[in-house]
Amino acid sequence: MKKTAKGFTLVELLVVIAILGVLATIGLVTFSSSQMRGRDVQRKSDLKQISSALEIYYNDYGSYPTASNGQILGCPTTSSTACIWGTGQFTDGKTVFLKTAPKDPVSNFNYYYRTVTVEGGAKQGFQLFASLENSQDISACIGGNCGTHTDLPLGVTCGGTVGCNFSITSPNVTATTN
Repeated sequence: MKKTAKGFTLVELLVVIAILGVLATIGLVTFSSSQMRGRDVQRKSDLKQISSALEIYYNDYGSYPTASNGQILGCPTTSSTACIWGTGQFTDGKTVFLKTAPKDPVSNFNYYYRTVTVEGGAKQGFQLFASLENSQDISACIGGNCGTHTDLPLGVTCGGTVGCNFSITSPNVTATTN
């Protein structure tokens, strides 16, 4: 009687391990890409939320709140305290414009807010900037420029390797207005 060994050969085990490795790599790359796109969606949503709050403030007071080092001054609006992204409540004591000023989902990224004067000083507007991680996102192009926004004050960065590449502005301003 011949006794046969049961089990897998070394070649069969190596093939299975290689297949599992390829599948794991594909899964991790896809997961990482999905996380990046998810953070970009959060950034766009945050800037839209801030923009809506600023428009409500404008309707109440006829101007946008002052900016200080890329932050909104006015937490509360009766003081000169800057709204720290992620902590400050933007309110005038009667209306809460933002319960908490949103913070970028990545700790070393940040949003940037500034006010601008247009039409010879007759009107005021605002610009909000962020850095999107997905360089393939067509909405990251500011004023036809798909790179870093270059007219911000020296040293201003929204984080990441591409700088501030996404903008939301008041209706009377473009992203390239100085």
